[in-house]
Amino acid sequence: MLTHVDEAGRPRMVDVSAKDVSFRTAKAVCEVYLPEAVARHVRDGVLDSKKGPVFHTAIIAGVMAAKRTHELIPFCHPIGLDRCDIRIEMASGDRAVIECETAVRHRTGVEMEALTGAAVAALTIYDM
Repeated sequence: MLTHVDEAGRPRMVDVSAKDVSFRTAKAVCEVYLPEAVARHVRDGVLDSKKGPVFHTAIIAGVMAAKRTHELIPFCHPIGLDRCDIRIEMASGDRAVIECETAVRHRTGVEMEALTGAAVAALTIYDM
């Protein structure tokens, strides 16, 4: 059964009013494959671009996006996140690995917020 469609096939927001408030967490991971020259600069400690500090900017963008997930994804409930941690590290080779962990005490989960935070942080790295 699709949760965002009613009996008549119309789109709808899921009613979570009867659910108990509980502690909910989620973790999402994205990877960005960088050109070798860019990856070399990052591994050598050069984390700045013409637009500013790449990883720091990506972390800020990811957190901002996670907090606004309900504005981006239809039918997502507005959630005041209690925690949104984004970590970015270079993996072997030419990959930047972004992890976004979210947490909240709420009636619904924070998976979409974690996914949005990781995705926007990855997009920011690519853009910069």
